[in-house]
Amino acid sequence: MDFINRTTEEIAQDLLGVRLIHETEDLTYTGYIVETEAYVGIHDQAAHSFNGKNTKSVKSLYCKGGTIYAHSMHKQLLINFVTQTEGEPQGVLLRAIEPENGIEQMEINRNHKTGVELTNGPGKFTQAMQISKSLDGTKIGAGSLKIDTVNRKYPKNIDTSARIGVPNKGEWTEKHLRFTVAGHPYISRARKRDTLPIEQTWK
Repeated sequence: MDFINRTTEEIAQDLLGVRLIHETEDLTYTGYIVETEAYVGIHDQAAHSFNGKNTKSVKSLYCKGGTIYAHSMHKQLLINFVTQTEGEPQGVLLRAIEPENGIEQMEINRNHKTGVELTNGPGKFTQAMQISKSLDGTKIGAGSLKIDTVNRKYPKNIDTSARIGVPNKGEWTEKHLRFTVAGHPYISRARKRDTLPIEQTWK
């Protein structure tokens, strides 16, 4: 997948349906990405690189596209894929997945949560799939976290909306930089009346 020669918004949409794979010693977890958010660099008031901030904790954002940027928020681990050329700190936050392999162990990892609660948030799926912060700064596919762009799914429709948890950021609070597989039950804060059976959300 090209993480450099397209806009971050285009990459965020193309990641929907891509198969995410995390290999541990005991188990290989897989799932399909159903929700992403684009963070578009130093002008984006919600981005960690806003105004060119470049501390030790965000340095991975400044790496070449295709690098993993892992950061903690409220004791949860969040995974981003860096986009654009080196020194242009943009990225895509992975927000939710439709789980595939390893569901029984995911439920144990998530303190016996089941159903959509298993992976319908950015800190939830990382806990479910046993993803660790040690991946920060590594390349996608070089270590235990990989993507499969061949055996993937394609959304029937993509919804765009404002990002979640971005208050008081002026126009950036409202910008439609969140992308979801329309109607998918595993997206964050999905309202039941708006969801479809999973098979109806994919082409």
